[in-house]
Amino acid sequence: MKRSFSLVHVLLVLAFFSHIAWAVKGSSHCKQTHAAEIRPHSVTITEFGAVGDGVTLNTKAFQNAIFYLNSFADKGGAKLFVPAGRWLTGSFDLISHLTLWLDKDAVILGSKNSGDWPVVDPLPSYGRGRELPGGRHRSLIYGRNLTDVIITGDNGTIDGQGSVWWSWFRSKTLNYTRPHLVELMNSTGVVISNLTFLNSPFWTIHPVYCSHVIVQNVTILAPLDSPNTDGIDPDSSDDVCIEDCYISTGDDLIAIKSGWDEYGISFARPSTNIIIHRLTGHNRNGSGIAIGSEMSGGVSEVYAENLYFFNSSTAIIIKTARGRGGYVRNIYISNVTLAGVDTALRFNSNFSQHPDEFYDPNALPVIERITVKDVIGDNIKVAGLLKGIEGDSFHHVCLLNITLNVTTESPWNCSFIQGYSALVSPETCEPLRESIYPKHYSDCYLLANHLWSSAHHLAKEMMPDIRS
Repeated sequence: MKRSFSLVHVLLVLAFFSHIAWAVKGSSHCKQTHAAEIRPHSVTITEFGAVGDGVTLNTKAFQNAIFYLNSFADKGGAKLFVPAGRWLTGSFDLISHLTLWLDKDAVILGSKNSGDWPVVDPLPSYGRGRELPGGRHRSLIYGRNLTDVIITGDNGTIDGQGSVWWSWFRSKTLNYTRPHLVELMNSTGVVISNLTFLNSPFWTIHPVYCSHVIVQNVTILAPLDSPNTDGIDPDSSDDVCIEDCYISTGDDLIAIKSGWDEYGISFARPSTNIIIHRLTGHNRNGSGIAIGSEMSGGVSEVYAENLYFFNSSTAIIIKTARGRGGYVRNIYISNVTLAGVDTALRFNSNFSQHPDEFYDPNALPVIERITVKDVIGDNIKVAGLLKGIEGDSFHHVCLLNITLNVTTESPWNCSFIQGYSALVSPETCEPLRESIYPKHYSDCYLLANHLWSSAHHLAKEMMPDIRS
């Protein structure tokens, strides 16, 4: 598509933006982990009677080992070493100042007996189990009110053996919501790294009400048809860094959440300052990065860069509904490569499942200042399916430098949104066609910090049209 620009326009853009410094909040790498740091005290799980034959139930061994190590929490912390073997266990708790270390050939196996996963209270920001009223099964590896906890190793494996849970879910024979594979609550200084996570019964890694969390160099796998096996779900958490991960599951690779309807609004703990770098993966039914649908406590300051999604349903999605309340604002997503993705960008405002009848249908979400830039994609069915809520338009959606090879005749479908664009192919929908430059750059989250680079890119793109 030919753009109509004058040389004077290009020079004005360059001159106007040349004084802007290159600075990107949140673009720095996550702090390097110290997962290999030597704790002053260390034990091996076999010292507590564990048997790594894949048959013997070792729940008591894990519990006793961690109980013993708790005496060293105020003496520099401790390390629990899991050697090569297949270590069957039910749910167990972690403690502060602990490193759980898995050898290269170590596999922690989740029990297939639901009784080995105790039932705990629902999260206060959800008001009930996410799937069923009442409580929920506790995660395989669990902790609350912890400080300085590390789950790592030499690419050992934690396998939830979730197929039995998926069968119970499909047959509607569960009495409580399925468990996560790892859940840490109200904790700070969390590192999860250098491990493979398989076949979670439900969401895989779930930091909730946490601060200062790093998830680094992990592989998360579950069958593409497994129900709700999200990869990493930061939930009402802040200062979370996720990088160098490969995820292939039956649902969202990463889902950022903050509570459900009136319970999330009342609990009022947002997710903020979420950094995602170098994420690769695919799915069949979910998204690469999702925000919501439970976002009633608010989500803001999300920075996601260097993403590659292939053979997937949706790349980026914001999920919400009437009754959610809360907000999603100040989202920055850049450097995205897509291949064989059904929908590149989606806003779905019809996730209308609610915890109970007490939600407020007039609690409308605020969705604003969403920037998506530097995206390329091949074999894409739909570029954008962007649906706001009538009477609650989503504002300041900014799309910049997006080139998609779209296979359908209607690449964009938009309603109840407002924003701007530049250098988008195929041409975006009418509500976003007003140009970002030169008037609206300040309406676009973080673009003021990118203007020098972007303006030069814009000039480069415009020059062929000028010369012609």
